[in-house]
Amino acid sequence: MSEATLQAKTSTFSAVWRNPTFLRVLLIAAVVLALEIYGRGWADPAFMSPPSGIMNAFLVKIAPEPKIIEALWFCVLQIAAAYALSVVVGVIIGLAIGATNFSRVAFFPVVLLLFAIPQVSLLPLVILMFGLGPAAKIAFGFSHGVFPIIMNVVAGMRDVKELHRRAARSMGASRADTIRHVILPHIVPSLFTGLRLGMTLTLLGVILAELYVSTGGIGYYTRLFAENYSPAPLFALIGCLALIAVLFNELVRIAERRLTPGKRRHPKLKIPVKE
Repeated sequence: MSEATLQAKTSTFSAVWRNPTFLRVLLIAAVVLALEIYGRGWADPAFMSPPSGIMNAFLVKIAPEPKIIEALWFCVLQIAAAYALSVVVGVIIGLAIGATNFSRVAFFPVVLLLFAIPQVSLLPLVILMFGLGPAAKIAFGFSHGVFPIIMNVVAGMRDVKELHRRAARSMGASRADTIRHVILPHIVPSLFTGLRLGMTLTLLGVILAELYVSTGGIGYYTRLFAENYSPAPLFALIGCLALIAVLFNELVRIAERRLTPGKRRHPKLKIPVKE
């Protein structure tokens, strides 16, 4: 083997080990392998199942059951509805609070106070107001997701330089034009930080409401498997919920990459070369 070939192989091996995707997949594979060994050799089958047993339970008990699949889809719709409400209301309230220093000083402490209240303690009130149906789950998810969006929008507006605002006003821009062309482009990174946090907390709120309120949804089946000491279908169901969370967060990340000015991918310019 020549020295050049050896250097090429060494460089390729080093590039593979420096690839974050490869390291991520390797870490996940190592964790799954460790859980498989522990689940087969030492774990109590009443409390834990190896990953192979969880996959088998998904194929045998989860996927063929139409009621569980319907409950999963319904949970996705509830998360989407709660998140959409959180985004719309959070952005509007955040823009209203952060518009002036007076409104920020007057109302932002109220938002911080409400956000500091443990949301779980409000679940009985939500049930009394909205009942035991989907409205209670959507409202509880909304109450979790709206506050991070408001806070990050206000923080983004506070970071907009006053010089830019004055420049826009001096050129005859109205308040709506200033918000559209000056404030919104500046708060995009902060906004998407709030959107990602809001997505995570909205999912948490809907799942918590499912566990305590649901009479036939995904929370009902989670309690059913837990009470019957069936860890394999329970973990399969939890894995489905985790996959839903990953997909929603990935959608927000894709939107962030496409809409954030510094992260947009522009096509390469082809410059003709004169011969």
